[in-house]
Amino acid sequence: MTDQYQQAFQEEARELLAELESALLELDQNRADQDIVGRAFRALHTIKGSGAMFGFDAIASFTHHLENAFDHLRTGQLAVTTDLIRLALAAGDQIKAMLEEAAGHAAADPGRSEEILAAVKKLTGAESRQKEAAPLRPAEPELGPEREWRIRFRPAPDILLKGTNPLLLLGELRALGELRASVDTAAIPPLADLDPELCYLAWNLVLTTTGPREAIRDVFIFVEDDSELSIEAREPAAVAIRKPAEPGGPKAAAGAASIRVSADKLDQLVNLVGELVTVQARLSDASARLNDADLAEVAQAVERLTSELRENSMSVRMLPLRTTFERFRRLVHDLGAELGKDVDLVIEGADTELDKTVIDQLNDPLVHLIRNSMDHGIEPPAARLAAGKPGRAVLQLSALHSGANVLIRVKDDGRGLNAEAVRARAIEQGLIDSSARLTEQEIFSLILEPGFSTAREITDVSGRGVGMDVVRRSVEALHGSLELASQLGAGLTVTLRLPLTLAIIDGLLVRVGDAHFVLPLANSLECVELTAHDLAEAHGNHIAYVRGEVIPYVRLSEYFRMQTPRPEREQIMVVETEYGRYGFVVDQVLGDHQTVIKNLGKAYRDVQIVSGATILGNGTVALILDPHRLVQNAIQNAAQDQRGRRLTTGLEHKVQQFHRSGNELVL
Repeated sequence: MTDQYQQAFQEEARELLAELESALLELDQNRADQDIVGRAFRALHTIKGSGAMFGFDAIASFTHHLENAFDHLRTGQLAVTTDLIRLALAAGDQIKAMLEEAAGHAAADPGRSEEILAAVKKLTGAESRQKEAAPLRPAEPELGPEREWRIRFRPAPDILLKGTNPLLLLGELRALGELRASVDTAAIPPLADLDPELCYLAWNLVLTTTGPREAIRDVFIFVEDDSELSIEAREPAAVAIRKPAEPGGPKAAAGAASIRVSADKLDQLVNLVGELVTVQARLSDASARLNDADLAEVAQAVERLTSELRENSMSVRMLPLRTTFERFRRLVHDLGAELGKDVDLVIEGADTELDKTVIDQLNDPLVHLIRNSMDHGIEPPAARLAAGKPGRAVLQLSALHSGANVLIRVKDDGRGLNAEAVRARAIEQGLIDSSARLTEQEIFSLILEPGFSTAREITDVSGRGVGMDVVRRSVEALHGSLELASQLGAGLTVTLRLPLTLAIIDGLLVRVGDAHFVLPLANSLECVELTAHDLAEAHGNHIAYVRGEVIPYVRLSEYFRMQTPRPEREQIMVVETEYGRYGFVVDQVLGDHQTVIKNLGKAYRDVQIVSGATILGNGTVALILDPHRLVQNAIQNAAQDQRGRRLTTGLEHKVQQFHRSGNELVL
């Protein structure tokens, strides 16, 4: 049980450190805002109190000294300075290192702790005798006349389940002065109804102290929102009443708004739901083959329940991007100081939700993009002013839903991409031939090639030619895509298009010969027939006319070199890809399919056109196709593959049609 509580403390402490870091960066911009100072103080106080409670004495002692500094800020004895912000950020990093050490990872440097504490004491003007002060005693308040305080404290019934011992809080109160206490046992139920894990007690306390009301309230700072707490002084009159919790008892504990569940348990739940979806598909297939009305009714009920369970289990693993986005405020702050650039990070759509498994792999690509924007894209303040721009640059990090995808954009208002410079550098590095004719978008895409970099000098931030290639490969590993948009002198926008989840998707099941494939439903637009008349009208080219538009297509039987007879009537699945609308010719579209994505294993990790596989109701395996990659691969192979010439001709027809209509086609 102790290990469980210690693990819970470590998880909570990491969240509090993220809150502390966010508050410090906001405080750096709004140095007179006492609410932000209060946020930072509460985070430190909670880490200190909880750390002491669960045996993390080194963390509690270290945090106590930083808490003292922020108590001086609250009382006006200390002003917010750049040195204080820098020191507090460094202290937060050290607490993270101490948490990692407690979790069995690399040891924290004790010399660094001493160095930070010495700097804190110097900054606050603390006397050397304070070095021996009790580490768990609350920050010394400004003393006033001795007075008597009457305190009523009824903790939430589930306070013990959350790892808090109310007796330790009373011990903190006793450190402030003379304490008299009486216990209220009126809420204790009959023995048969008593839950040993709940707290039914309340305390009536009388504290005689020279400290102010704030010092008393700070003792309860991390339990007051869930507890009934009143603090009343006789002389002079002052009352502070917190909203009361519901009366004690099992029902109150049952009303907890949220619980903490490990990610492993959530992953296991989603995996089990995935297996259930597969079993449900087998049940539906069996009921259809046996033509049994009773079995069909059961299969329909199971399908409905499975669908609801799938939606609920997937929603549990969906998390807002706020925590991930807020983490980059520190990166922008530190890089700005290192590069001598003044940059304002603007975050939009932070409440957009994404599967935790996708979020966990999103950090590195975003770090690369932000570092590139800070180093290459955004100009120094003097250069910006000379170009007629504000000296303070804006870096925007945003997210929004788009169908079954989430679009994450990193946008800066820097110098943008110079197409001619990128082209010249690509020729110099041998990526393209000097005679190659490329569109501007094709030139921009060259920066995604391995080893490409326009930087002439290697810095600690970037310039080694690995950043954008890493971003592209990371995004593709998530079955996503990357888009670039730039305007010279106005900035660069990089858009990551990512799937909402990597576990279960809605798909369309299609058949080619005896093989089955799944196309993501989110990309699919419509299904049309491909007749002999359509083939004759196209003169053997791989194109079809759909509602007046020329649609190039890929015949899957030819692409996969399947020796299957061509049916009289084929079907074209028209899908939306990053290259525009394309068709996939199949023998038959079988219908919607709830697709549980199974990994193909390491042996097939380089097969990019396949996202995974799924098991059908009859026990056979169907490959899940990636439309974007399949079209991209078909275009790249067109010049080398004899069968690809028809696709190339289809592309040429589409280009000619767009040019005749006065539009511009961007591939």
